[in-house]
Amino acid sequence: MKFSLFVHMERLDAGQSHKSLYEEFVALCEIADKGGMHAIWTGEHHGMDFTIAPNPFVTIADLARRTSRARLGTGTVIAPFWHPIKLAGEAAMTDIICDGRLDIGIARGAYSFEYERLLPGLDAWGAGQRMRELIPAVKGIWNGDYAHDGEFFKFPATTSAPKPLQQPNPPIWVAARDPNSHEFAVANGCNVQVTPLWQGDDEVQSLMDRFNDACAKNPDIERPKIMLLRHTYVGSSEDDVAQAAHELSVYYNYFFAWFKNEKPITQGLIERIPDEQIRANAMLSDQVMRTNNVVGDARTVIDRLKAYEALGYDEYSFWIDTGMSFERKKASLERFIAEVMPAFQE
Repeated sequence: MKFSLFVHMERLDAGQSHKSLYEEFVALCEIADKGGMHAIWTGEHHGMDFTIAPNPFVTIADLARRTSRARLGTGTVIAPFWHPIKLAGEAAMTDIICDGRLDIGIARGAYSFEYERLLPGLDAWGAGQRMRELIPAVKGIWNGDYAHDGEFFKFPATTSAPKPLQQPNPPIWVAARDPNSHEFAVANGCNVQVTPLWQGDDEVQSLMDRFNDACAKNPDIERPKIMLLRHTYVGSSEDDVAQAAHELSVYYNYFFAWFKNEKPITQGLIERIPDEQIRANAMLSDQVMRTNNVVGDARTVIDRLKAYEALGYDEYSFWIDTGMSFERKKASLERFIAEVMPAFQE
């Protein structure tokens, strides 16, 4: 099982500048690259200081000059916000810039906040349908002289200029949860990204079951790869681990506040959630965060990851977005590289 870093700029208040957040983001990516992680993933979000990532291709182009080994992935571009010609060209140019290290993760998107602002009236079903039309069209454009007459896009014969360095194209990963998404990904020769979010290892098993079922329904297609994305923290002591569990509880309370799209938002920041409200939310309690996410000392983390490896996951992505300070993220990532990853070396 390979390891990667999943990372964005993030803040819950205006106490830190966007410039300093980006410098910290780059520093974490450089640690991952020098530490031998297989890949670095960063995504796309708009108008949200909770996840600051307006165009992953711009970010990856910069990381291409700051890293030397790790693959660089969009984790993920939001399909309904892209025209296939534009996505094909920008991705191909980025693949050239990063010397063929590009992976492309694609998702339908998660936040109605973004749908309302970029494509008013769009819902998750419609976004999923756009993704299903987008991916084959992008592949066709990379192949060249491709015309399209679909429900959402219509254009005459077009070839990507430039074409990607990787042939026939960079690996494509589809963020999947429901069985139909798994089946679409496998049938279209795409790898799969999954995350149980705050849920426990029964969901990790269920996600793998859906993937295996999709592969079984497509026996003539080479089995793609599957990546598991989980919030991870490698602690130095019991108190350190307990603090991380609470910080994850805070993070997920804000995640669901953004997801529900019900709280006032000013200058890209959502209304603060009172501490007593966070502590009263049993679904996202400190103990649930510690039990369900991969949070603990190095031995605990190794044991959890060995179980995921045994299930058949090809890649485990260390999701570091937690609302923690840079110093705490950095220390946990360094412990993961030094104390956890060696247990998986061949």
